[in-house]
Amino acid sequence: MKFSTRELVLLAAFGALWGVVEITLGSVLKSLDVPLSGMLLSGVGLLVALIARLFVPRRGATLFVGIIAMLLKLFSLGGVIIGPMMAIFAEALLAELILSGLGPSRPSFVIAGALGTSWSLIQPFITGPMLMGHSFLEMWQAVINKAARILHLPQQSLWLIILLFVGLHLLGGGVAGWLAWPLGHHLQRRSQQQEAR
Repeated sequence: MKFSTRELVLLAAFGALWGVVEITLGSVLKSLDVPLSGMLLSGVGLLVALIARLFVPRRGATLFVGIIAMLLKLFSLGGVIIGPMMAIFAEALLAELILSGLGPSRPSFVIAGALGTSWSLIQPFITGPMLMGHSFLEMWQAVINKAARILHLPQQSLWLIILLFVGLHLLGGGVAGWLAWPLGHHLQRRSQQQEAR
């Protein structure tokens, strides 16, 4: 789909914002070893992308923002960036599919945020074997160990760990989507008021 010059500028600005968040906040969270940092980064990034969809309510807008953010991730210092770049693209793609199918609304924003943020649960099972040569079983054990440590639960509580960990990711993304709707409308009104002056 073709975008106007104004729409491209807006989308590029939102994509740059997501990219800057990934580079700066991502580095801080990684260096501090903050639990659920992937979920936090996804939530903030999707918040930005969903707001962008209100400013440019056209198919492909959310994905375009994600592609800009993904390309900016190339400028991150140190470490492997292919995994985070794949995550940004996948999150934007999932959100785009939801919004293109359901149309922009507060419920669709919540669903898009929840599913997009949940990608960080799936990602290790793709990047682990592809980039590090780990088996599916090794990645499963690593994810369960990490989740058990974060939730302070014994590994024997497997189903509870899975339920809570998935629930946390869905909730985190859902909250981002829920907040994006009123925040985006507020920013739109502020922008329109400034243009009217």
